[in-house]
Amino acid sequence: MMKFWKRKLESNDALPQEIVIQGEGRSGGKTRTRVALIATVFFGVYAVIGGRLVYYGLATPEESAGPASRVTASRPDIVDRNGEVLATDIKTASLFAEPKRIVDVDEVVEKLSTVLPELKHEQTYNKLKTKQGFVWLKRQLTPKQQADIMALGLPGIGFRSEKRRFYPGGETASHILGLTNVDNKGIAGLEKFVDDQGLADLQASGLAIPRDLQPVQLSIDNRVQHIMRDELVQAVNRYHAIAAGAVVLNAKTGEVVALASVPDFDPNNPFNALDKDRFNRMTAGVFEMGSTIKSFTTAMALDSGRMNLNSTVDASRPITIGRQTIRDFHGKHRVLTVPEVFIYSSNIGSAKEADVVGIDGHREFMHRMGLLDKLQTELPEIAKPTEPRVWKKVHSITISFGHGMSTTPLQTAVGAAALMNGGKLIPPTFLPRTQAEADAIGKQVVSAKTVEDMRYLYRLNAEVGSGKRAEVAGYRVGGKTGTAEKVENGRYSKNKKFNAFLAAFPMDDPTYIVLSIIDEPQPEKPGMPATAGLNAAPIVANIIRRSANFLGVSPRFDEGDAAQMVSLPAED
Repeated sequence: MMKFWKRKLESNDALPQEIVIQGEGRSGGKTRTRVALIATVFFGVYAVIGGRLVYYGLATPEESAGPASRVTASRPDIVDRNGEVLATDIKTASLFAEPKRIVDVDEVVEKLSTVLPELKHEQTYNKLKTKQGFVWLKRQLTPKQQADIMALGLPGIGFRSEKRRFYPGGETASHILGLTNVDNKGIAGLEKFVDDQGLADLQASGLAIPRDLQPVQLSIDNRVQHIMRDELVQAVNRYHAIAAGAVVLNAKTGEVVALASVPDFDPNNPFNALDKDRFNRMTAGVFEMGSTIKSFTTAMALDSGRMNLNSTVDASRPITIGRQTIRDFHGKHRVLTVPEVFIYSSNIGSAKEADVVGIDGHREFMHRMGLLDKLQTELPEIAKPTEPRVWKKVHSITISFGHGMSTTPLQTAVGAAALMNGGKLIPPTFLPRTQAEADAIGKQVVSAKTVEDMRYLYRLNAEVGSGKRAEVAGYRVGGKTGTAEKVENGRYSKNKKFNAFLAAFPMDDPTYIVLSIIDEPQPEKPGMPATAGLNAAPIVANIIRRSANFLGVSPRFDEGDAAQMVSLPAED
């Protein structure tokens, strides 16, 4: 019995040890399992968070915020006739916000204003308080603005890469090229024309892919364009005028080689593009073109067959019709030949030339020359000419010397081209055109004999008439002045003039028409008049002198020109 309990006791003594040892083993395993499980869960959670952070950090704004947009639609480059870039796309950044991610709206508005002071506080505040998913704050930032905003470290603020239009020449060809809006859509000038030709549809369908867009080539020569604008800016300052404009037109093809109107605007920063004085006067304005219209009156009389260069008219006395009396500015008070009517710019003589043709014939001829119908060309900004609803004799008389009807300067140049190029009226174009294409669309409007006579009169007027200041030695310039009184409060003003000079060169085979206008010029010096021969004609001369070489016209000096070579001013 004692042995039994002894063995039992010995067994019981060993039992607790075994139990303790086994219990410690199970508890340690479970603990390690729990730790491993918890570590795995935490690692997984943080891995997901880290992964999402990496994802959001690498995601582009287009992928992570904002609706799909067409603002990044590409546009083709626009180049001049020599391939020089006039307009192109560049990448820019635009600022957006995700209001739902913004904690302190006041702080964001305040800090953004330090970089973008032009932001409207109330409008921006209201945008950010909407808690929408995406709102635009500022489109087309400069690189510095983008960098400064990034340095602010604002949550809920991001950038989207977009395309914007860049014009390397700035103001140089602004009225021709026009503008795009903030969404890179053409809204004026040839930019709008390009959209209307199908680019807008390509953009809408997502097919406006940069590599597939061929450059749009213009007929413009950027070198001549630069010269022209420079001369116009100088003329406005020299003659204290409110505006000036000019065009160089290929008389044989109808190609516009250069066209400018100042004041203009910088299409890269068009904040003042809609100012009332910055419109394109060459196409979007209609004016009484003054005595330049006498070119067409004389051509009409000659083309009718009722007059020739030897015909005469009596300009000894003024013409009175109703309450109006027609006088000459510098009257000769005698009988004048047709060439004298032209070089002395006789209003009386022009009125009698129109009377020979008659009222109906006069109106028909002006329409035939394209002066009274809306011009058809690529530029969208085209004004419609004005004329009397019913022509009476008084209208025919006043229109004969450029009063009583209004037309655009460009179509005045187009009509003059027909008087110089062999008699064909060719629609103007801002795109390249071959001679064959021009011949196919040109409409014969006057005879070859009329063209020959008008070339003679143009050259004569530059040699001995009112166009002497348009002469450029070696280039055989011809032309006609036009000094028109402006209408103010329903009456012609003696103090406000709209002057023009209509020229062609070289006169042995006229290739180019150059027309200048200057609005409300003042005398260059005290005591001098402010007529077209003293301001509009020199503008043309300077344009021709500086650009003829680029136009491919070489000077030719005969014995009569040799002496003038010595007196030419030095070129810059």
